Amino acid sequence: MGHLTSISGVHVDGSPVSGGGLSENGKFSYGYASSTGKRSSMEDFYETRIACVDNQIVGLFGVFDGHGGARVAEYLKEHLISNLIRHPNFISDTRKAIADAYKQTDQDFLAADNSQNRDAGSTASTAVLVGNRLVVANVGDSRVIICRGGDAIAVSRDHKPDQTDERQRIEEAGGFVMWAGTWRVGGVLAVSRAFGDKLLKPYVVVDPEIQEEVIDNSLEFLILASDGLWDVVSNEEAVKMVRPVADPEQAAKMLLEEAYKRESSDNITCVVVRFIYGQNSTNSG
Repeated sequence: MGHLTSISGVHVDGSPVSGGGLSENGKFSYGYASSTGKRSSMEDFYETRIACVDNQIVGLFGVFDGHGGARVAEYLKEHLISNLIRHPNFISDTRKAIADAYKQTDQDFLAADNSQNRDAGSTASTAVLVGNRLVVANVGDSRVIICRGGDAIAVSRDHKPDQTDERQRIEEAGGFVMWAGTWRVGGVLAVSRAFGDKLLKPYVVVDPEIQEEVIDNSLEFLILASDGLWDVVSNEEAVKMVRPVADPEQAAKMLLEEAYKRESSDNITCVVVRFIYGQNSTNSG
């Protein structure tokens, strides 16, 4: 095969990176695919991790889409999930642990970031599988959807400055939203929540919206992806494409290739997590 070095989720020759795995308890499998797409530089990062916390197997998945450079997204890949796992209430109060870890990681980044002149930020969409619970958190416009009983259901909301509640929050904090090709905070940023973006605080916040789903046998799979996918593929189209594909790595690669074919102008990163119930659930027979 020959080995290619992977830098920030893309091979040095520019070809997409992909991979996957299976949880030790056999409850879920996952796959990912990531590519610079039509961009010249890579600002997407992702994290796929299976860990044992308090004798429980947990799955942790994240997609981070940087803007103004890659440094915030790369920082999130290195620190956000680790901070979450280390939180003392991770198992007992997962929602609080997630909210705290998001806030702490942002504070740590801003404290460590000494590049005065160039503002940078990143979205974050994370999915945590703990016991029979799926806990999804989101900041920005990467997105998480699930397939339940064949239906596509968004379990995160894209944070855009022109949403009524987001606009109101920004204006009450003393900021403004204006049209500059698209609606932007301060005429600059097209998402209303993000990590980093020091110069746009307190208008651009890092408070995640958190949604919880029960993992039962109607829950087939979930997709986390950067807007490089969602700009050109609808939630329903993504579910329809992934549903017949048992191997989540193949499914993630297929989504990426479809987004590229549809002329997505952004980096593209997709993570697919498939839930496994009993022996016949993958329809491999």
